[in-house]
Amino acid sequence: MAGEIDDAIERADRESFTRQPPKTLKGQIGYLIRQLGSARAVAQEIGVTADSVNRYRRGARKHARPDIAAKIDDAVRQRWQPQVRKRRRKQAATTRGITVETRARFGYTAPIGTTDDGRFRRLTVHLPPTYAQRLFDAREAGAGDQQMRQIIAEGFKEIYFQDSGSRATGLTDVILNDIDYLDLDY
Repeated sequence: MAGEIDDAIERADRESFTRQPPKTLKGQIGYLIRQLGSARAVAQEIGVTADSVNRYRRGARKHARPDIAAKIDDAVRQRWQPQVRKRRRKQAATTRGITVETRARFGYTAPIGTTDDGRFRRLTVHLPPTYAQRLFDAREAGAGDQQMRQIIAEGFKEIYFQDSGSRATGLTDVILNDIDYLDLDY
């Protein structure tokens, strides 16, 4: 099951499309057959029979069940414009960085005499390319949502809470909990 960070990365990828993916069922099935090589492979991917895939391809069936239509749409979007997504990720990881917008509960470990009570904050923070690279590497390695949250929390600690080392130097850990929403842009 995908986590909040993984979903946010997928949404950011979809926003980078230069052309829209096929919208009709026939067009989507045709694209998947070209990508996967056969109706049988497409059927296996979306959970229907090869005969159903061929009916969709020929136009004999104009509409799929809502759950199957969602699987088809996801399969198409997952494979659509891989070079565009790869280029955008490379730019984020080397030069541009990544912008994280979230509303979540932030907790932290702070020195005695200061408050360390977690509270909800709405933040939009631009993280440097190193954090984008770490996030993409973790995702490629199959990291869980908690590990990716930790990378983002470390970025927030350095850039937002400590202002790149000019304040809150005693702050040791920032924890990102109870995410209300999270959106990425790169």
